[in-house]
Amino acid sequence: MFIKRAANAQNESWRWILGFIAIFVGCQVFGAFPFVLALIVKTIQDGGNSMMLDESSMMQVFSPNTTLFLLMLTFVIGTIVWYLWIKYVHKLNWHEATTSRSKFDWSRAWFAFAVVGIVSIVLTAVGYYLEPEIFIWNYQPDKFWILVIIAVALVPIQTTWEELYFRSYMMQGLGLMAGNRAVPYIVTSVIFGMMHIFNPEVAKLGYVVMFWYVGTGFLLGTFTLMDEGTELAIGFHAANNLFIALLVTADWTAFQTDSLLIDISDPEATFTTFLPLLMYYPLLILLFSWKYKWSNWKERLLGPVHLDKPVEDPEFEQLN
Repeated sequence: MFIKRAANAQNESWRWILGFIAIFVGCQVFGAFPFVLALIVKTIQDGGNSMMLDESSMMQVFSPNTTLFLLMLTFVIGTIVWYLWIKYVHKLNWHEATTSRSKFDWSRAWFAFAVVGIVSIVLTAVGYYLEPEIFIWNYQPDKFWILVIIAVALVPIQTTWEELYFRSYMMQGLGLMAGNRAVPYIVTSVIFGMMHIFNPEVAKLGYVVMFWYVGTGFLLGTFTLMDEGTELAIGFHAANNLFIALLVTADWTAFQTDSLLIDISDPEATFTTFLPLLMYYPLLILLFSWKYKWSNWKERLLGPVHLDKPVEDPEFEQLN
């Protein structure tokens, strides 16, 4: 089972608690150094004062592609910190920290990526066809193809770090400390959602959209616990953010890119805002459940975590 894979001699609670802090700080503080340093140098060169810039102004100092590149470097550093922590503090390898299977199942990740990518393209095309007046066609070859290179190379690292932190490290750590699946399922989903509270989408649409972020956390938690690994969550998250960056941007979204389309509508939180929670997400769960033959839902999502068998037991290597 996925949570049990992390159980070994380096399993004391203090290691996990310190890890929650160290991995987060390593990413969000030390990982931000390239962007902050570049920002300081640029504003000094331009005769300004970086200390006087608010968050919105910081995002305007560089071109969208340069800003995206610098911001994504944060998660490259964060992923390195995560790997070093699990390797040297917990004595875990990559597959023990990411899946219940003997090795990371890339076919699962690619399947989730393909499904979400196709849905994203189709929905964007339909939206553009039905309401072309709320979009500006923004295709600029020189800028767009640079965006493609940066986004394809780095956005999946950003989303994977989030999955490694929440659905891998925090899910396993809280599960082992609590002795059940319910605590990590609920806590990681809520914290994941709350981490987005300062996104510009929340400022624009109101706190009601937090239900969407928390719901996404529960979706990814469901993928991880029911499938006994992070593969589906990693594939879903990478495709979701990558195609957002490439297809549509707006002046009120977290990603400000040289995307194909610019949404110029004045959005508000309505019933359609929550369609992903009510229709798309349940359909994804049904699809993955059918394809991977999920069962024992209550046990896998909320059941106890028993450590009465050694993690080397072949049973744990052959799940799914």
